Amino acid sequence: MVAHIAREMPELILVDEDYGQLENLDDDGQQMYPLTYPAVIIEPSRVDWSHLEGDSQKGEATLRVRLIIDCYDDTHSGSGTEFRIKEREELRYKLHSLLEGYRPLGDGGLMRTQSTFFTYKHGIKVYESLYTCTVTEQMKRGTSYSRTQIRLSVK
Repeated sequence: MVAHIAREMPELILVDEDYGQLENLDDDGQQMYPLTYPAVIIEPSRVDWSHLEGDSQKGEATLRVRLIIDCYDDTHSGSGTEFRIKEREELRYKLHSLLEGYRPLGDGGLMRTQSTFFTYKHGIKVYESLYTCTVTEQMKRGTSYSRTQIRLSVK
């Protein structure tokens, strides 16, 4: 999915998995790659599993996708830079259009279920969307695990 977004949206500076980069912007003690904007970070946040036949499971996965843009332009009415608002919206829409129906694992297509937009510190706008998709996993037959025998002796 990271490669898919990066390939189709070359205007993004960074596409990566989400491992707390946004929340740790001001934590100099935290060692991680810096965020550069515009960025998309992706977090598979949850999978609810149900059992199928044999060793298979089917799940509904939830992915959190965040488009992060630095917004240093003054966009008040009459500023001459109101078009920046439209540019951000077009970028958000392009990302959603790219993801809706996309099959990251060749299984079920992504479907947006929720969106939240907010301003973060340092003049950053975050466009966050949750997507769900169906995933299946099957254990490979023939995989075996050695069992440890425990022996007790009472004297």
